[in-house]
Amino acid sequence: MLDRIKNRSHLRFSLPLVLAAGVLCSSAPMAAGLNYHVADTQILDGDIKWDYLTFDAEHKRLFITRGDHVDVFDIAAKKVTAVIAGTNGVHGVALAPQIDMGFTSNGKDNSITIFELSTLKILATVPTDKKPDAIIYDPASKRVFSANGDSMNLTVIDPIKQEQVGTIELGGKPEFTVVDGKGRLFVNIEDKNQLVAVDTVKMAMLKKYDLSAVCDEPAGLSIDVATQTLFAGCHNEKMAVVNGNTGKILATPAIGKGSDATVYDAARKLAFSSNGDGTLTIIGAGKKQGFEVKQVVNTMPTARTMALDPVSHTIYLVAAQTEAVTPAEKSAEQRPKLKPGTFTLITVAPQ
Repeated sequence: MLDRIKNRSHLRFSLPLVLAAGVLCSSAPMAAGLNYHVADTQILDGDIKWDYLTFDAEHKRLFITRGDHVDVFDIAAKKVTAVIAGTNGVHGVALAPQIDMGFTSNGKDNSITIFELSTLKILATVPTDKKPDAIIYDPASKRVFSANGDSMNLTVIDPIKQEQVGTIELGGKPEFTVVDGKGRLFVNIEDKNQLVAVDTVKMAMLKKYDLSAVCDEPAGLSIDVATQTLFAGCHNEKMAVVNGNTGKILATPAIGKGSDATVYDAARKLAFSSNGDGTLTIIGAGKKQGFEVKQVVNTMPTARTMALDPVSHTIYLVAAQTEAVTPAEKSAEQRPKLKPGTFTLITVAPQ
């Protein structure tokens, strides 16, 4: 997804949203009783490279991918307390607390790093197909799946044997994955505007859902396991809310520009889209069992990926300030440069 900033030439960030003092503000809530706000911001050291964030609920840690390593950020101490090194081109981190393991997808090395979750000790490195991006552990099959962007498939790994056990062809570029815990994996096919359902036990494709009527370039994906409802963030500034059993489009509420991640808070029944234009869109149940925008929180341009703490209901995002874009750069659709020393962890919390 992101290598510094994901190369989306058609996106333009709203630079005025970054205040000179670096203070972020949130908009007024759009529904009574819902008031998420930017509770904290913190500058983190290091090169400005990032992609997915993953929250470790058991140890209260945030895994932040940083290009060639993963920062392990302690929420209570408010600092990076460990580093997982040797993850060249790392995109994502998946966790399997049931077996005390974690996994990183290393996009430049075409590999997955397996580490012990409790100690962060590296256990093994397993090869994948080309450019593994999203990664997930499926408790139903007890397997790890990496979504390989250049190979247009999934690599399946047995974490106990620490070896590759299969490949699932997808027919398009996979972007993000979720599992329902019952033996199904769902993956966005970004270049085909599709959602694909996969049987994780049989390692076979089950269904393809066409989203092209409502969704352009589906990126982020999350799931309400209880109702089998999927939430796909699309680059035409819509969230496609999809029935995972039938593929029926249930709703298409508006979201911000440049969505790269969605998460679902099961306890609060809210879906979130983090958008590169510097907004966090919050979607909830509307009239007649539909879905509608409940609140939009101003975060920071480039804050495109996030992670959820399901206990405190806190959302964590990262971003960096951008240099001013000249008219020539704008006309050439050149992506903005990032300012050194501005890599920022943003905490959004409910009041």
